[in-house]
Amino acid sequence: VQLQASGGGLVQAGDSLRLSCAVSGATFSDHAMGWFRQAPGKEREFVASISRSGRTTYYADSVKGRFTISRDNTKNTVYLQMNSLKPEDTAVYYCAAAFAIIPGRELHEYAYWGQGTLVTVSS
Repeated sequence: VQLQASGGGLVQAGDSLRLSCAVSGATFSDHAMGWFRQAPGKEREFVASISRSGRTTYYADSVKGRFTISRDNTKNTVYLQMNSLKPEDTAVYYCAAAFAIIPGRELHEYAYWGQGTLVTVSS
C-alpha cells in the first residue's frame, strides 16, 4: 500500500491550503483514513480522521472548525482542507490508512503511512 501526500507549502497566517493523499495498492474504500502532523521537536499528533464511507469524521480540538477532512472513493484520495491557518499549524503532515471501520485517533491504529508534506505558516 502506497500513500502519496501533496499540497504543502509556505503560507501566511489566515490563509488556506488543501492537502491531498493518493492511495494505491489497496482497496481504498476498505480503509479508514487519517491525517497526523509533527511539528519540530514534538511528537506526531492526530489531526483528523474519516471513516470508509466518509460519513463519520473526527477532529483534534485544535483544528475543529478550521480543518475539514474528506475523501473521494472514486479517486482513491483523501483531502484535508485547512482554513484560517495559524503559525502553530506549522508541521509535516502525514496521511495514514487503517484497515478498519472506525477512523481512530491513535498512531498505532494505522498500518500505512505516507511520506509527509511540509506546511509552514508564517505570522
